[in-house]
Amino acid sequence: MHRFPSLLLAVLLTAEVVAQNPTPAAPAPEPAVQAPSSGPRMPDPEKVHDPSTVITKDGVRRFFATGTGLLLFRESPTGSWVREGRVFAEGRFPAWHAEAVPGNRGHLWAPDVIQIGDRILVYYSVSTFGKNVSAIGLATGKSLDPSSNQWGWEDHGPVVLSAAKDRYNAIDPAIFRDPADGSLWMTFGSFWDGIHLIELDPTTGMQRNPEQRPVRLAWKPEIEAPFLHRRGDYYYLFVNWGKCCRGVKSTYEIRVGRSRSVKGPYLDRSGKDLVEGGGTLILESEGRWIGPGHPSIHEHQGREWLAHHYYNGELAGRSRFRLLPLSWDSEAWPVIGESAPR
Repeated sequence: MHRFPSLLLAVLLTAEVVAQNPTPAAPAPEPAVQAPSSGPRMPDPEKVHDPSTVITKDGVRRFFATGTGLLLFRESPTGSWVREGRVFAEGRFPAWHAEAVPGNRGHLWAPDVIQIGDRILVYYSVSTFGKNVSAIGLATGKSLDPSSNQWGWEDHGPVVLSAAKDRYNAIDPAIFRDPADGSLWMTFGSFWDGIHLIELDPTTGMQRNPEQRPVRLAWKPEIEAPFLHRRGDYYYLFVNWGKCCRGVKSTYEIRVGRSRSVKGPYLDRSGKDLVEGGGTLILESEGRWIGPGHPSIHEHQGREWLAHHYYNGELAGRSRFRLLPLSWDSEAWPVIGESAPR
């Protein structure tokens, strides 16, 4: 969707759910909010950054997000999103984190989640601001409910690593299982040479061919947070352009291209290859909804929703979670659709 300010503003108001080697963006530490009195500053309980794909299990919707130990959120009966747990308890992080990325202190970024059989697979980023000495790890569990006796996570180590010599950055994983043949893929990347693709083994969740170089799918001087989706004959690659993590000064916007092959090439609406800087605009800053980013698609109650975070211009740029109704035009391109009940 291009610029339709009045329509988009109405959609957003109705559908909001509250809750070549530059320096890449990185999630900022959780901001504090001032208590109503002049008392101590407290963590912001509604802060959501880099939400994963929303996953529904036993009738409850949840997602993971950036934070110390990886944060788990769930939807409350009132429709708000509340923090419910962490994958790793503070101070009990896998030893390989510090070995692979010495500067990381447990603040883990941009996870994604998928359920395969009875296993829940959570992929996450281990990195430090401005460097591509990074890793994407995998943890698996049986339950998303911290109160369950099946709650617990087994870490399987790094799935993919990047070093200073590499032209990619191993962060921002997004997992895609092809409905056509069951193959499993991961897109990832931030700045450097852009967005890349590797194939995973559905049985182990790890790389199928570790010696094979990642396939490059998209590039822009400021690009990250990919997401793959299949609809009909097309694979759609969503990405972020711009900078995150700057509150009201964030410049994130969501772009898309499509291909008839999961490996590309992905072209935008004008036919420009995303590797050459192409990308059709889907969503940008509008009013108080600033820097929409880290998109995924969530199916709920018979329709699709674009899940993402944004920076609230009326709350000093604090980040929040939002779902917007998504539809498809006559040429099979995604657009922000008419509002609908959530």
